[in-house]
Parts: sequence; C-alpha cells; structure tokens
Amino acid sequence: MNLVLAVTGASGAFAAELLIRKSPWPVSLVVSEWGKDVYSRECGDLGRLTALAHTVYDNRDLAAAISSGSVPTRGMVLLPCSTNTLAKIAHGIADSLITRAAHCHLKEGRKLALCVRETPWTLIDLNNAAAVAAAGGTVMPLSPPFFQMGTRDPSTVTLTELMDAYVDRVLSVLGHAAARNWETLA
Repeated sequence: MNLVLAVTGASGAFAAELLIRKSPWPVSLVVSEWGKDVYSRECGDLGRLTALAHTVYDNRDLAAAISSGSVPTRGMVLLPCSTNTLAKIAHGIADSLITRAAHCHLKEGRKLALCVRETPWTLIDLNNAAAVAAAGGTVMPLSPPFFQMGTRDPSTVTLTELMDAYVDRVLSVLGHAAARNWETLA
C-alpha cells in the first residue's frame, strides 16, 4: 500500500524529500500551489521531489484515487502542513485533493499525521489541532527530537540530521520502527 504525502505551503519542505527517501512504502505525492512555491524557494526544482515519488497527483484532481475512502493506503502525512490546511481539515473543508484525502483518512480511521510547521500558534490553531486529534489524526509540530543528537556539541549538528531524526519519528507513528530511539541511545 502507498503512503500519501502532501506538501503544503509552510516552511520545512526539505523534510518531505527525506520522508520519501526513507519511506519503506511507495509514496503518492500531492503538492499544493503554495507548497510548490515554498519547495522551490527552500530546495530548488520541484522535479527533484516528484522524481522520487511513486505517483504524483494534481491537488486540483478531486477524482484521484487517493480521494476515495475505498482505496486503501498505509496512511497520510502532511509535511509540512500549514495552519491554513490544518484549519480546513479540522472543519471538514475538502476543497482540494489534499484536504479531501485527509478527510478520507479520518473517516476511514487510517493514520493521518499533520506536521505543522508554523509558530507561534494562536488559540485558533490550538483548537484546530485539538479537533483533528479528536477526529483521530496525529498532530506533530515540525520539531525534531533533539535527544537523538545525544551529547554532541550542538554546533556540529546539521539540519539534515535534525530533520532525518524527525522523519524517523513520523515514520514510526505510521508503524515503521525507527533505527534510533530513546532506549537505543541510552
């Protein structure tokens, strides 16, 4: 089964590429218009990301396979997830393939992880995150597990290492055990 990955218009698009590279499952990719803009600003040519995916869908295609609850998936990750997309999902607004597929994952009881990048959060954002969690989704602010770096000098830790550890955490929520965790670092 495929893992659905949605890239929306929040900073942190680099982590999406890491997720595709590390996923043990084929990845179906959907990128919003703002996601395309942010990816190009942070990472360069979007073709680099789409070339890694098993399938690429247009966010305007609400008839795509992943918009149907009858099509099984491993789960769905929004990485990065903007607070705008969080709000739409929290309120059942399925006006794009990304929000429709997220709605399907919730209604079918499948794994849905929203990796929200924006900060600080308003009370509205907190309430939206609570609504998604109450509906069965997992909200994972794009905050790396710093403990993964152990006792290393912080000035030697790279962004790639931090995001790599975060992506491992996301994949573990979907059922793929991370190679490193609190127990293995002790």
